[in-house]
Amino acid sequence: MKLVDTHAHLSDSTFADSIASVLVRASQAGVSQIINVATTANSTLATIDLASQVEGVFATAGIHPNHAHQATDLDWETVVQSADSEKVVAIGETGLDRYWDDCPWPIQLANFERHIELSVSRKLPLIIHTRDCWDDMLAVLRRSASQYTLQGVMHSFTGNTEQADAFMSFGLDISFAGMLTYKKSEELRITASTVPLDRVLVETDSPYLSPEPHRGKRPNEPGRVVHTASVLAKCKQISLQEIATATTANARRLFRRITDSCLGPPSQSS
Repeated sequence: MKLVDTHAHLSDSTFADSIASVLVRASQAGVSQIINVATTANSTLATIDLASQVEGVFATAGIHPNHAHQATDLDWETVVQSADSEKVVAIGETGLDRYWDDCPWPIQLANFERHIELSVSRKLPLIIHTRDCWDDMLAVLRRSASQYTLQGVMHSFTGNTEQADAFMSFGLDISFAGMLTYKKSEELRITASTVPLDRVLVETDSPYLSPEPHRGKRPNEPGRVVHTASVLAKCKQISLQEIATATTANARRLFRRITDSCLGPPSQSS
């Protein structure tokens, strides 16, 4: 069995002293590849650096909406230039967030829109974050889908079936994280059961969102994606192997720069 963790933050300081053991546990759990997701210009460079040292780890380039007000023109230029790296498989993490009130809304919108344009120009998928702003997100993506052919994923999805259907109509896939396993998430599991098998992904969002039976225990790590995949399999009434096969195929279709290399240890220079 092989699984792809399509969203982890391995370059987070939480993993600074444990990355080797985290990767070993991931490999032992059946994780063959990990997409290490950036949130700032500096973390974009860090994700590329780790991807250059570890087989099976891939990078992204982007500035998270909660950091957009801190980003300079030079930071954005770093993201743009990094998008040309062979190690970068996606643009993001980008999107919109009304839960936290740190970044002014006009800055978030401008930041998201330029990520969309970069995704289109580089033919790389978007990794999209949304929190407490479903209607806003739908409006932006509906407008963008009328201008461009979009590709990407709604990361750590927590919406309903109607919202999932709308995002898929824009050309986006749906990814589920640890919340799918929580006892209170019955509505989310119903939504997951309706997402077509060829449009679904799994992730951990490490070091956040630990799934059951590890809920509340941090850091979360990529090896735990198997728990989310297992619950997703139950939602779809198929085997874990079938979910692993489908989600891995979907990840390789969406993130086309992923190679067949499997997860390995960090090089001695890491």
